[in-house]
Amino acid sequence: MFKPQYQDVITDLATPAYVFDTDVLQERIEFIQGILGKNIQLCYAMKANPFVIKSIEGIIDCYEVCSHGEFEICKRAGIPMEKVVLSGVYKNADDILKVMKTYRDCLVYTSESIHQFTMIHEIAKKLDCQVPVLLRITTGNQFGMSEKEICHLIESRQQYPHVEIVGIQHFSGTQRKKLKLYEQELKYVDTLLQRLEKEYGYVAKKLEFGPGFYVEYFHGSQVYDEVELLQGFKELLEELHFQGQIILELGRFIAANCGQYYTEIVDYKVNQVPYCIVDGGMHQITYYGQMMAMKIPHYRQIKKEKGNGQIIQCHVSGSLCTINDNLVKALPLENPQIGDILEFQRVGAYAMCEGISLFLSRDLPSIYLYSKQNGLCLQRSRFETNILNYKGE
Repeated sequence: MFKPQYQDVITDLATPAYVFDTDVLQERIEFIQGILGKNIQLCYAMKANPFVIKSIEGIIDCYEVCSHGEFEICKRAGIPMEKVVLSGVYKNADDILKVMKTYRDCLVYTSESIHQFTMIHEIAKKLDCQVPVLLRITTGNQFGMSEKEICHLIESRQQYPHVEIVGIQHFSGTQRKKLKLYEQELKYVDTLLQRLEKEYGYVAKKLEFGPGFYVEYFHGSQVYDEVELLQGFKELLEELHFQGQIILELGRFIAANCGQYYTEIVDYKVNQVPYCIVDGGMHQITYYGQMMAMKIPHYRQIKKEKGNGQIIQCHVSGSLCTINDNLVKALPLENPQIGDILEFQRVGAYAMCEGISLFLSRDLPSIYLYSKQNGLCLQRSRFETNILNYKGE
């Protein structure tokens, strides 16, 4: 079990709070790069955790930015625009105009529809520049374009002189670990790229692929070998006919292990079964794959006072006035007491931003970054949401 180096100061934190260990994050990226090799670029999907983007700027190749809000975060963090891939199923023309007017062709734009493609081209034409674009191929959902539409744009690309189609973007799912699925998808994309070259004389420079690698969140789940998965995936990439730049878009697989969520037990009662009420809740933390709080995530109990060794199976419920606010059922805790802190682990990706944050107007938790060099640093103070839910007269 991972024990953070800052654990001695946890009891001094005002809960609820998140701590993201940037040393762990950087080590994770280096681990992935070490297996895949330097020829494969890594693109961090910042929607997984926008708080850590600055801390990995020196070792990540690029960032997947899926909204104008995320783009503004990149600006404030001083992320080089050359590292930005401006993606998203919905792109507002005014937002794209603002971005392109300032940064022009410094970043890569993605196109998820013919409408998006023509919009990007018209804006570039208006600004008299040419911008690089990735065409996203659909995998049978609302994202991307059909193969027929991709072929049409490639065939007629000379009609769009203000756009350079630099390659294809493909993403189909998350939490996957079967190499057979990757083999099928990579073969499909590789065959499509060969077809585009043969039929239309188009040679792609880039292939951005989102594998959606699996992250284990819960005790009792089947363990798998990450090294074996990455090595097998690398072998699949080496079999491709495509000779351009391969970019892997990863979010959860990069960031999950770097985060801990801390919440304090503020009440204890026995209503047929023991309940620990905590000052956090489902509005601040979610685990992908958690079903009715039945699965036990990786966690640690930090005792306020020394326990007596008695283990009690407790339901852990949050601070919201809804019977749905259950974090974990039957969590083994040592003599749980008011003032004990629960540390929920592997929450560095998505967990902090997928909850119903505004429900009941509870405050947003504090966010801290930790590194051995800089110690524990406040990234965001506790934030009142009641002012968002009613402005007043």
